Amino acid sequence: MIGGPGPDLGPPAADTVRLMLLGGFRLMHDDRPIQVPRGLQRILALVGLRPGATRAQVAGLLWPDAPEERAFSSLRTALWRVRQEGCCPILTTGDTIRLGSDVRVDVDELISVTSSVGSGADPRAATAFDTGRQDLLPGWYDDWVLLERERLRQLRLHLLEETARAHLRAGEHGAALQAALAALAAEPLRETPHRLIVETHLAEGNAYEALHAFYVYRDLLRRELQLEPSATMQALLDDVLAPLRTSG
Repeated sequence: MIGGPGPDLGPPAADTVRLMLLGGFRLMHDDRPIQVPRGLQRILALVGLRPGATRAQVAGLLWPDAPEERAFSSLRTALWRVRQEGCCPILTTGDTIRLGSDVRVDVDELISVTSSVGSGADPRAATAFDTGRQDLLPGWYDDWVLLERERLRQLRLHLLEETARAHLRAGEHGAALQAALAALAAEPLRETPHRLIVETHLAEGNAYEALHAFYVYRDLLRRELQLEPSATMQALLDDVLAPLRTSG
């Protein structure tokens, strides 16, 4: 096991340090963007996503194809560079590595909001909608990023859908459509946001818009997957389509 230096405190605790990983890597000190070399971005992102990871875990994930000693050597060099750059506080305590306690990570905020909503909090809060918009580190293809991206994508989709439902229940149709469309943009083939869009148009009394949204989804599903919308979604339009079926 490789020993490490004492805790590296980085910038003063009074600074506000924000690490944004949703929508792309960004590091902010008191709302000022900090340029971080790509090699250091990877270690900061990984430690931000896996607080308290061991040195072996970090080295293995960042340099999966390197021999163990070379991976540990690369990790020591990366940690030294982070200290020299002073861009972000990293604490190395024994065998574990984590970001400083004054660093706020947007992924943690998304997880916290999702957990609160799951416990009964109102998802209509602005932070719930804003935090849930972006994918994790788009353009990064490391295995550890891909796994975490999919997990967070599912959390984000459910959060946006719950937000749309809450607005719909409250009669806030414009906001319901915004949240449902945001979920739709994230996953166009997912039925739930399409269903929420249809429900919102029906709640507004816009039968034409509801039918249009339904047929757009039906045609997309047939073209891409050779499937039909579920019986649940088709049932939403029974009352609208009944006169058409009778006249036909």
